Amino acid sequence: MEPTYRAGERIGAERIDGSEARPGDVVLFQDLAWRPDGSLVMGRVVATGGDRVTCCEGNRISVDGRPLDEPYVRGGDPVGVPGLEFDVRVPDGQLFLAGDDRADSFDSRLRATGDRPGTVPATAVRGRALESPAVPLLLLSGVLGGGVLTVTGLALGTAALIVRRRAQDPPAAPYGHLPVAV
Repeated sequence: MEPTYRAGERIGAERIDGSEARPGDVVLFQDLAWRPDGSLVMGRVVATGGDRVTCCEGNRISVDGRPLDEPYVRGGDPVGVPGLEFDVRVPDGQLFLAGDDRADSFDSRLRATGDRPGTVPATAVRGRALESPAVPLLLLSGVLGGGVLTVTGLALGTAALIVRRRAQDPPAAPYGHLPVAV
């Protein structure tokens, strides 16, 4: 998935159902046809069920006749393989996926052969990569900040109740003898 994600880089991901995946999302999926060892694979959603994906008029991939704008593709080459051509109708409940380094990615483009669309079942999706590695840190800092504010609010609220109660108590009588008028 270079250049978007580098090999060995830690990424944040959120659990999603495959039906929530949208074109442009980077998803993590598990499909034994793609990785027999069962490890997670990362790919960018190009199209979803019902879409028609074609290649390569003008050296670009098109979905439903509209050429894709893919600024994230390594080297600016959205095809990556000279002479590659395909015309695939993505079956319902399936996703057409591609890597961002198209010259070095064995994805739906290369798996689409004959009557096999090269797609991945949406049920194989395990999560969606967060757009920025800073997102999990921001979420964590928000949770911690919220916890600190809650504890501070409770402490200040308790202090205010104590001060208010003391202000309502009647003053104590002075010590010693009180002068008595006769």
